[in-house]
Amino acid sequence: MKSFAPKPWVAPQPVLIIGTYNDDGTPNAMNAAWGGQWDMKEIVISMGAHATTLNLNRSGEFTAAFATESTMVASDFVGIVSAKNDPAKMEKTGWSTQRAEKVNAPVFTDFPMTLECRIKEKIDESAEGYYIVAEIVNILVDENYLAEDGNPDIEKMHLIVFDPVHHSYIALGQKVGQAFSDGKALK
Repeated sequence: MKSFAPKPWVAPQPVLIIGTYNDDGTPNAMNAAWGGQWDMKEIVISMGAHATTLNLNRSGEFTAAFATESTMVASDFVGIVSAKNDPAKMEKTGWSTQRAEKVNAPVFTDFPMTLECRIKEKIDESAEGYYIVAEIVNILVDENYLAEDGNPDIEKMHLIVFDPVHHSYIALGQKVGQAFSDGKALK
């Protein structure tokens, strides 16, 4: 085996699009690849110093949408372009927005699934940013992405994940097994 120095190589990493409102009430989005499930009803995200961070400091509420193959280019764009430098940032994405149901944040309707979140805790807050632990207060799923059982169908969504080793995006594939079940074959 080849040995490497410690790096941020936990994989896969979801590509989360964080939605907030700017000071003037216009929607803003940011690509946040360093995030994940924290607890049963909470997520954690590593935030740097961004326009989104300022918005979060002001409101404490946001949405987190899961990027897809069809939203990949615009999702990458909102990660490399700041609203501080490009006032037309959101117009360039072509995304449609509506107000979230439970929090004061935009929902980008081009995404199949969006979490509505409220910050519970900021960890290691500094001028460079902080980690947020946020409560999931609602989950919105486009009905086109529901399975026969009425729950979200992750395979239909064509989600992408961030490859931290090669700085690329990878499409999630198909179901290969059943969790909490297939391992029973070894009992």
